Amino acid sequence: MSVTTIEVISFGYLHGAPPEAHLTLDLRAHFRDPHVDPALRELTAADLPVRRAVMGTPGIRETITAAALLADAYDAGPSPAPLTVAVGCAGGRHRAATVAMALARRLGKTGTTVHLTHRDLAKPVVDR
Repeated sequence: MSVTTIEVISFGYLHGAPPEAHLTLDLRAHFRDPHVDPALRELTAADLPVRRAVMGTPGIRETITAAALLADAYDAGPSPAPLTVAVGCAGGRHRAATVAMALARRLGKTGTTVHLTHRDLAKPVVDR
C-alpha cells in the first residue's frame, strides 16, 4: 500500500460532531445497538460479550470488508497520503468501537501503519 498511515477513529454522535475524515461509517440506523440489552449497556467494546454481539450482527462483517476495500481504493489513487476513517454509532461504546477495532486489525494485516483511536469509548453511557 502507498498510504503512509491510516487513522481509524471510533466515536459517538451523541458526544459531539463526527471527527473530520475521508470516509465516515454511520452505524446508527442499520445495525442492532447492544445498548438496548441491559446486560450489555454498561459494557464497552473492550468486553468480549459486546464484541460478539456486534460481530454477530447481520451485515457488519460485510461492512468491514467494504470499508477495507474503500481504503484500498483510496490507496490506488495517484497521490499517496494519510487516510482517516471514522466509525460512528450513537454513543461510541459498542458498535463503532468494535467495528473500528476489526477494521484496524484487518488493515494492519497488509503492513500498513494503522492508528486506532476511540474518542468516546470511556465516556459515560448516554441516557436515551
